Amino acid sequence: MQAQLAHQMALAPTGDIVIACAGAAVVVGALALFFGALLSIVRSDLTTGMKLVWIVFSFMAPFLGSLLWFLIGRRDAQRRPGIA
Repeated sequence: MQAQLAHQMALAPTGDIVIACAGAAVVVGALALFFGALLSIVRSDLTTGMKLVWIVFSFMAPFLGSLLWFLIGRRDAQRRPGIA
């Protein structure tokens, strides 16, 4: 019983490190998605008003707004290339 407890205690710091690294990777990924979406919005051919709407939405809901930009908004902006 003591050997099993000692083994579990020895693995605990390693598990904490793995969880911390996974959490850091998720945060870095979400930040990369957010800043990538902002850059893509600014460079798009949308009108200034629509860019502002997407930017405000991205700041209000960073993960969801960025994800929706890449799934919906970017495709919509590419369909209307002549609008300035």
